[in-house]
This record gives sequence, C-alpha cells and structure tokens, in this order.
Amino acid sequence: MKFANAWKDYEIIDASNGEKLERWKNVYLLRPDPQVVWDNGNLREKYSYINAIYFRSNKGGGHWENLKKTPERWTINYNNLVFNIKQMGFKHTGLFPEQAYNWDFMINKIKTSKKDTKVKVLNLFAYTGGATVACLSAGASVVHVDSSRGMIDWAKENVKTSNLEKSDVRYLVDDVVKFVKREIRRGNKYDVIIMDPPSYGRGANGEVWDIEKDLFNLINLCTELLSDSPLFFLVNSYTSGLSKEVVANIFKLTVLKKYSGDIETDEIGLPIKNNDLVLPCGVYGRIDFYE
Repeated sequence: MKFANAWKDYEIIDASNGEKLERWKNVYLLRPDPQVVWDNGNLREKYSYINAIYFRSNKGGGHWENLKKTPERWTINYNNLVFNIKQMGFKHTGLFPEQAYNWDFMINKIKTSKKDTKVKVLNLFAYTGGATVACLSAGASVVHVDSSRGMIDWAKENVKTSNLEKSDVRYLVDDVVKFVKREIRRGNKYDVIIMDPPSYGRGANGEVWDIEKDLFNLINLCTELLSDSPLFFLVNSYTSGLSKEVVANIFKLTVLKKYSGDIETDEIGLPIKNNDLVLPCGVYGRIDFYE
C-alpha cells in the first residue's frame, strides 16, 4: 500500500464504527466511511471539538449538522497547491486527500520529462481538479473533462486559488466516452491520460456510466489518444471490490499491445493519527511508459 502522508493541513484523527474524524486545516469533520468496519470507541463521545457531523438518511443521502461554528468554505494547502473545501451533499468536501500520492508522482514525472515541448494532459472524470492543479503546477497543459458544470466551476476556483489561472487549461462539460471518441476523430493526442471513474454516473446529457461494463472500452479507446512518446497513463478507482489486478489486466489487453512500459498497481491509504491503523482509500493502476 502507498500512503499520502506528507499533508500538513489534513489528517485523519481517528476512525471507528463506520466513521472517520478528519482535520481539514482547523476544521474537524466526522464523516461516514464504509471501510471503517472496526470498533475503536464512540468518536462522538471521545472528541469534544468536532465542528460538524454528516448523518446518513435511511432514505438515501443525508445531511450535515454543525455542532460548532463552521465556515461555509475554506482552503487547505498541499505544498503550493491550494484547494477550496466546503460541506457538500452526500458527505463530500470536494477533495480526496489520499490522491496527494498521485499528485506527487504526476508533478515529478512531468517536471523531469525529456520532452522538448509542453506535456499535454487529458484528465477525465476530472471532478474538482486535484490532478489538473497538480499537472498545471508542473508546467503541463491540461484538458479537463467532467459531466458536471458545478464540478468544472469548482475546478476553476482551485486553479485560481493556486495562482495557476494563466496556465494552459481547457474545461469541458461533457460525457467522457463521447468526448474521447470525438478527440479520436479529430486526431488529437496526449502525453498523459488520467481518469478517476465513478462506479456509476451520468453524462452531461443523461448518458449512463457503469465501471464494470464500460471501463475496458474507455481505456481501449484512450489508447488511440496517446502520443508517439507518452509519459504515463493513470487510472484511479474507489469502486469497492474492484481489484488492482483488474486494472493491470485491462492495461495488458489494451495499452500495452501498442506501447511499452511498466505497470504499477496498488492500494492508496491514509495513516490514522491516534493509533497505528491505516484507512484504505481505493486502488490505482499506472503505466510508466519508456521514454
């Protein structure tokens, strides 16, 4: 397992009985997490400084309850990257901190590239732009694609607060599969492809995404978008039950039939401060192409 353990503005304080207590700079949030199946005491009783708790509803979704004064929005830093945080529906905050492990890799890979032209990045299912901000900070150009206008707007805010608004970035509200097919027809190529597909989702016009049915086809299509000398291809997944070996198998049957590179797959985790436990946060699969 790989760890995102270089944070200063974020940490998991404790986790127990389906919940995790996190510090987002100076705001403490208690949120559900399905990976926390162990009992380490009642966190609501153990910690009196919790700002807000997310309560699930039996009918689906849920709501936040603020116990102490909590800002409507605030920012946290990861090195020189700055992200806007707020309480969203369905327990989210707009950022997945474990992805810092992948950001570090992206930044280093782009900065040390031997290319004599700007690295071109395609970020699919790009959400609020964590990977986009990381790649822009390393000097790449990015095409950022997501089906949600709200997430695109949030990504723009993250780029701006990171002082990268003058960078080479395009934002597109679009269905990912349809966009990729159009890019193939246009003949556009990318040195880096990043995707963070959900288990299920809907495109900009109601198109249905199902990771079990659609992931293989999407990765296969993306092979046609890679440049003659690509840097890396990264797939991240939070889908419960999707093994890291599944991503490796798809890579072998698609991308590596045309390109040469090394596959790395693993889990990503976050250390828990008040004990020696680790919270698993999904899997990633990556191809590092031979330059």
